[in-house]
Amino acid sequence: MSLLNRFSILIALAVFSVSIAAAQSSGRDRETTVEESYLQQSIENMIIRETARASNRDQKLIALAYIGEAIDRGNTSDDVRNTLEFLCLEGTKSVARENGRVMNNFPDIRWQAVKYLGAIGTEEAKYILLEICQYESEPMVLQEAIKVLGDIGLNENNETVTIIARVVSRMDSLNPDNLVALATVDTFEKIAKKNNGINSSEAIRLLMRISEGSYIRPVQDRARQLLADLRRYN
Repeated sequence: MSLLNRFSILIALAVFSVSIAAAQSSGRDRETTVEESYLQQSIENMIIRETARASNRDQKLIALAYIGEAIDRGNTSDDVRNTLEFLCLEGTKSVARENGRVMNNFPDIRWQAVKYLGAIGTEEAKYILLEICQYESEPMVLQEAIKVLGDIGLNENNETVTIIARVVSRMDSLNPDNLVALATVDTFEKIAKKNNGINSSEAIRLLMRISEGSYIRPVQDRARQLLADLRRYN
């Protein structure tokens, strides 16, 4: 299907959605039925999905704006989460090339999509964020993904801190970044508070590397302090 045809369909769906809204407003004394709410959300999800998959960066920004509005209204459906997953991994795990050049690498898009996954905050969102960490090479996006994982705070069997430790250790060997390291320390601290400590040897080794590595003094000091604090947990 051509791009023109796809957007013609989207416009038609939008008009249909507006017509439904107008019909509802004309009968203000009548509550929206479950069927009408489901239809509205289905149309919204379709528009979000198709707009996000356009090759144009500006259309992806529009999709993110729609997603933000949807989440504010409580729409955290599988469709919205799957679209965020697509946007977060586009250009890293899912790469489109033309004449050897990557055409879909939009770090700012991935960064904003990561923030919205944090707003969803579910276990499913956590698993997407862990996958993002393993594919992401842009420090700005990786820092945000690590930060959001700390906000969510889920760490069953130390899975979250162990994967973060592996990713950041690899980055430490190749291209250490102060902001990523600081986000990691902050996230480990949040997770420890929410889960009565951290029991991951890889996470502890990473904190030791940060405390002694090629980072600015405040980052080193934060890692040393967290190592001392972790001893107080059972």
